[in-house]
Amino acid sequence: VGRNKRLWGAVRSLESLQPYANPRNGYPVPGKTSNGFIYAKIFGGFEKIRSSICDLVTISRLLNATLVIPEIQESTRSKGISYKFKSFSYLYDEEQFIASLKNDVNIIKSLPEYFKSARRRSEFPTFKPKSSASPNYYVKEILPSLKKAKVVGLIIMDGGCLQPILPPILSEFQRLRCRVAFHALQFRPEIQILGLRMVERLRAWGQPFLAYHPGLVRDTLAYHGCAELFQDVHTELIQYRREQMIKQGIVNDELSVESHIRRENGSCPLMPEEVGLLLRAMGYPSNTIIYVAGSQTFGGQRLLIPLRAMFANVVDRTSLCSKTELSDLVGPETPLPPDVFKMPNPKSEEQLKEEWNRAGPRPRPLPPPPDRPVYQHEKEGWYAWITENVKEPNPSPMDLRMQAHRLLWDALDYIVSVEADAFFPGFHSDGSRWPDFSGLVIGQRLYERASSRTYRPDRKKIAELFNVIRDDMYHPKRNWILSAREHLNRSLSEEGLIRQSLLSKPTSFLSHPIPECSCRISSVEIMKPIKGKDGRILFGGEPECPKWMQSARAEKARTNETEPAEDENDVPEQLEPDVISSLTSLIDHDEEWDPND
Repeated sequence: VGRNKRLWGAVRSLESLQPYANPRNGYPVPGKTSNGFIYAKIFGGFEKIRSSICDLVTISRLLNATLVIPEIQESTRSKGISYKFKSFSYLYDEEQFIASLKNDVNIIKSLPEYFKSARRRSEFPTFKPKSSASPNYYVKEILPSLKKAKVVGLIIMDGGCLQPILPPILSEFQRLRCRVAFHALQFRPEIQILGLRMVERLRAWGQPFLAYHPGLVRDTLAYHGCAELFQDVHTELIQYRREQMIKQGIVNDELSVESHIRRENGSCPLMPEEVGLLLRAMGYPSNTIIYVAGSQTFGGQRLLIPLRAMFANVVDRTSLCSKTELSDLVGPETPLPPDVFKMPNPKSEEQLKEEWNRAGPRPRPLPPPPDRPVYQHEKEGWYAWITENVKEPNPSPMDLRMQAHRLLWDALDYIVSVEADAFFPGFHSDGSRWPDFSGLVIGQRLYERASSRTYRPDRKKIAELFNVIRDDMYHPKRNWILSAREHLNRSLSEEGLIRQSLLSKPTSFLSHPIPECSCRISSVEIMKPIKGKDGRILFGGEPECPKWMQSARAEKARTNETEPAEDENDVPEQLEPDVISSLTSLIDHDEEWDPND
């Protein structure tokens, strides 16, 4: 089937960039003796885990230490996962991880027996490094303790433990990060097989597909003050989380902020409706296959209604995989008691009389209206507590198990997103101190296939565009469509990469692993390095690729020249009437929907 090159074709200006994370020169294999052992506990979700493991391996190399396979706290046995797995092997392939890094770091599965009992007695020093910790911190603060005690523990909570940008003299450590993230960290075979099977099912439709990650996560929304973009209970939940972040010192700002101003500054995610309108402006037809990634979307499926109205083929893992396939991935688990909702106990006659006597002088006020009915989604939902309690309850055993399951769902979505013909992030380069899912996907796509269609929209610019048509978003003028299209096309190429390097790389190296982990096929046009104000190279400056890579690239180019292309001059004047009527119909008949379904 011919594909429209304007919508699905490679970005020509980036085709010369190739993945090249091999050590350059003077990189010795680790010896049999080391300065000691490093064990670690990693807290956080999928993004923080992946980024933290890469930093751990890099630090072990820096300190000439033996790394013990890290413990992922979201998937320990106490979280109710299957007895078949340990914490690391629940998500990743241990054997592949150790074998792939044998020339970089010595890795073992557990501490030697004579150290285990001492660890249980907490005899070894432990550290809580920040994600911005410098190499100098480890050499001066942790290395002496490591040499003295022979074992140190690290507790990693910020999604990393080493500063993302290192000086040029430490470029080999940046390439080590790439080898860990893009080669050594392979998901366990069951996840890998199911993820690739999902990609095959999407390809079986006979047309390209686009992956979209909404980025609507409660912590992110609370951090940036985006509560007012939601309604009812979701606004309260975001504000509660923001209040907790202020108390913990994570957020240094007021509790109540103007969310619409934050959106105009580019701090808040793009809503699915806005993404749908942008894709339509680009010219993607209504039958485009869109895979929605993300283990959960804060706000529920209701937010995806406009996107589904514009595009008929919006799918996710639940529509591509059977329940049996997903349960097999989880493995056999011990049954847990269900979280049964209990209505408050009825008051006794004595209690009612006592309340009547305490009610004050007559005449008494009118009795309160009857209690409203408790709906099913409020009985089983995770947010019902906020209507009655001041403090969020501790997660139940089932909640903890679901959190572990979400690691698996994110892993499947990650595989599909990396393999997609195009990728559109709802939220990335957010300027917070945490890595984000879309950033990791963008980084791996940039490493593996720099010319793949990966959109990197500037949310501030997008907000300006939507402010022009906010009153009538479904009937944009032709000039608006051309402006939106121009911005998104520029985000695919050098301009998008430079912006990514400025905003995202200081938070997460893996979101922008060039120029350290790439090389450039020699061409007539020689790219001059573009540097920032601090002298750091933002784009260009890659070395020339080895000859064997150049010959393989030339063969691939000859193959691509025969690809057919569709008409590239289609510019929709506005959205089709059937899309608008479909959207209106869905919203009108949505009173009964569970808002968090």
